[in-house]
Amino acid sequence: MMVIFENQLLNLIRYSASSKNLWILLPAFGCILFVILYVIAAILYPGGSGADKNSIGYSWKDNYWCSLLNETAINGQPNTARPVAVIAMCILMISLSYFWLLFPALIQLKRNHRFLIQVAGIISMLTSFLLLAPIDHDLAINISSLFGFIAIIGTIVALRQLKWNGFFVFGLFNILLIALNNYLYHTEQMTYLAIVQKFTFLSFLTWFFLIDIKLYGITQRRQD
Repeated sequence: MMVIFENQLLNLIRYSASSKNLWILLPAFGCILFVILYVIAAILYPGGSGADKNSIGYSWKDNYWCSLLNETAINGQPNTARPVAVIAMCILMISLSYFWLLFPALIQLKRNHRFLIQVAGIISMLTSFLLLAPIDHDLAINISSLFGFIAIIGTIVALRQLKWNGFFVFGLFNILLIALNNYLYHTEQMTYLAIVQKFTFLSFLTWFFLIDIKLYGITQRRQD
């Protein structure tokens, strides 16, 4: 089944290259749109954070992404940011799922390596939606993060094989950011965690964005 689906994906890639449409850039567009919707959701957030439950509005220093997804804001008011945040999350998960399918197929990795990235990446994206379900928050994050980490490591190894050294180093830097996030969280050093989380978000999105731009450029050169 996976082989059949991948063949269809490759046909889409070939069509994208031949017609010079922008389907290959879907992950890049998705990253940009997510950031825009993130800002809009932050503007709509009523208020409250772990540092001050009575604060007004979204604090870029103290609030987390998950604050925007809750049905009720921390200050007790209905969370008017949630619909926009859910749309933003759906767009990002769909865009990155496409990236995890696109990247290993387009650079023609060996089958096992390719399937590892594709399967782990898609599972990571699907389990991210558990954040919207009434289950343990940490459990949802841990499951998604585990599979996401596998896909990221597979991608970094592929970047090394391709000798895309700048992207390889950027990927290692992002791994360090993940480690820093986990260190701050598990040692309960929450003062800077929200800021580090947002910087990690932005760094990863930039990484995905630039790799996708690179992939698009490669397909166009192949066609020319």
